[in-house]
Amino acid sequence: MRVRPIFLLLLAVAVAGTGYYSCVYVPRHHKPGEPVFVLPSYILTFNPIQPVHEPGYVLPEKLDVWNTPAIIRSVLAELKSGDQVYVLGRFRQWARVRLADGRIGWVEDGGLVDAATNAADDRLLNEMSAIPRQASGFVSDTANIHIEPSRVSPLVAQLARNQRLEIYGRRLVERAPEPHQPDEVSVPKSARDAWYLVRVGSRAGWILGRLVNLDVPPAIAAYAREVNMVAWFVLDTVDDDGRQMPQYLVADRVGTQEFDFSHIRVLTWWKRKQTYAIAYVESNLQGLFPILVTHEGSTPYFLLRLFGDEGNNVQKVYGLFDIIVHVVGTVEGWESDAMPEPLPSHARRTRRKPAAR
Repeated sequence: MRVRPIFLLLLAVAVAGTGYYSCVYVPRHHKPGEPVFVLPSYILTFNPIQPVHEPGYVLPEKLDVWNTPAIIRSVLAELKSGDQVYVLGRFRQWARVRLADGRIGWVEDGGLVDAATNAADDRLLNEMSAIPRQASGFVSDTANIHIEPSRVSPLVAQLARNQRLEIYGRRLVERAPEPHQPDEVSVPKSARDAWYLVRVGSRAGWILGRLVNLDVPPAIAAYAREVNMVAWFVLDTVDDDGRQMPQYLVADRVGTQEFDFSHIRVLTWWKRKQTYAIAYVESNLQGLFPILVTHEGSTPYFLLRLFGDEGNNVQKVYGLFDIIVHVVGTVEGWESDAMPEPLPSHARRTRRKPAAR
């Protein structure tokens, strides 16, 4: 078979210029002057493996490792969220990885978190270690956790339906314009999303609040009816014929989205009625998470981060003395862990018995 030089030149240009191979068949001439028929065969993309040498971390709850990225392939192993692999290279949507046991296989590249994002997640998890859990819940459908409260921020975890999580913070973020929306069209201030700072196992990050269902403890679920209870804490426990019954501080968000909570209640255990009683209520608060609970001896204290009457940042400190809640005082600023001075004396912490007549 004889191929004319002009066809060879066109073929070389196609390969070098576009990254495609074009395979053609030119039949032999039987007689001079006969037309030449060029029959195209296959177009193959030239896309070599891009070398990569860095660790990667599994994103979804589970991730299959395959022996090849070809259509016909078999599973070598199954990884779980947070497992580490070593990424050797990438090919299209695939990553070639080395497992902890030395085996080499292929995983979908979208199922891995890169080293930089994983390090940022570790730092966030470390910062959260000093913050108490504010609430707990679960997702009603599959959901993504991001390193920042933004839909375009890198993912650090993917949650399955009904997967549980712990809530540590909340933030209101202006909703970004849709990709098709013109730049001159501004998003109204009311178009904001509430994001929760959450922890799931060894992962931490931000998830859209509307994807989360809070899971109030059954013992106090009746106090969440028709009220948006957003946080709860065990202050202490009391003995009830051998049973240790927890007493709670609960926070609610009523009539506002600007603040994390605007209302608090303290629920103490009423032994005679075998139920909880509301021992303290305070409304019209402008509070932000986290709410902190601490103890001095057997006395529980809780600290609220509030905007003061003059717009200043203050921490308001309360103590639960037996079944009585006292406001201990305020501390300027939200970062201080100091307690107001002086603390109430023991004589003022408990009820005095009436004198004998």
